[in-house]
Amino acid sequence: MKLAEIFKKKKNPVISCKKCEGSYPESELMKHHMICPDCGQYLRVNSRQRIAMITDKNTFKETDANLRSKDLLSFPGYQEKLEKAMNDSGELEGVVCGTAKIGGVKTALFVMNSAFMMGSMGTVVGEKITRLFEYATKEKLPVIGFTTSGGARMQEGILSLMQMAKTSGAVKRHSDAGLLYITVLTDPTTGGVTASFAMEGDIIISEPKALVGFAGARVIEQTIGQKLPEGFQRAEFLLEHGFIDMIEPRETLKDCLSRILTMHEVKK
Repeated sequence: MKLAEIFKKKKNPVISCKKCEGSYPESELMKHHMICPDCGQYLRVNSRQRIAMITDKNTFKETDANLRSKDLLSFPGYQEKLEKAMNDSGELEGVVCGTAKIGGVKTALFVMNSAFMMGSMGTVVGEKITRLFEYATKEKLPVIGFTTSGGARMQEGILSLMQMAKTSGAVKRHSDAGLLYITVLTDPTTGGVTASFAMEGDIIISEPKALVGFAGARVIEQTIGQKLPEGFQRAEFLLEHGFIDMIEPRETLKDCLSRILTMHEVKK
C-alpha cells in the first residue's frame, strides 16, 4: 500500500454524535473542542485533532513518523487489520509522537489514537513512546502523554505485553533525571496501557467521565462475585478514590497544561 493512499482524507468530514445523533462538519466541532454543541457529549478525538487543540500553532514536529507494525507472528488476518486501520485512521500506527510548544514551553508529546485498532499497544507503539522518553531525557524536556487504548495488541502476543516493561523503564529513567511527566487519560484507557505508562505520570489528569481501568467491569464482577458501585472506572470515581489527581474539561485543558509546564520548566 502506498503512503499517499493511506493519508488521503476527506476534507472537513461530517461527524455525528452517538448520543444525540446531531451532525456537524469537523471544522465546526473543532471550534467546540470536539464537544457536541447540542448535548455536550465528548466526541472521540484523533491524534491530529488533539495536537491542533493542545499545541501552540505550527510548533509540532513529528518524530519516528515512518515506523509501522509488521505481522511478526504470522497472526491470521493481522495484516489485513493493519491495512484497514491505516485507511480508517489515516495514520501508520496507533500513536503520534513529537515535540511542540505548549504555552511557549517546549515539550515532548505522544498522543494515542483510538481510530487505529482502538489505540492498542503493539511493538511499534511501545518503541515510539520509549524513543520519545529517551529523547526527552537527553534534551531535558517534560513529557505529556494522551492515552486512549483497549490495551495490549493481541495479534502481537507476548511481544505486545513486553512493551509494558519497556515503556515503564523509559519513564523511570526520565523520572530519575528529575523531569516532569504528565498523563492525560481519555476515553477509554484500559488494559496494559493503564497498567503501565498511563498511570505512571507525576501528575495524572483525566477528561470528564473517561473510562479508565484494567479489566472490564463484567470480568471483575464475575471474578469477585459482587456488583460494582455506580460509575466504577469512570474518572469521577477514580478522583474520589485517589487514583488520579484532577479532572479537567477539554476547553480549558491547554491552559491547565501550560500553567503546570511553566511552574516546572527546567532552565537550561
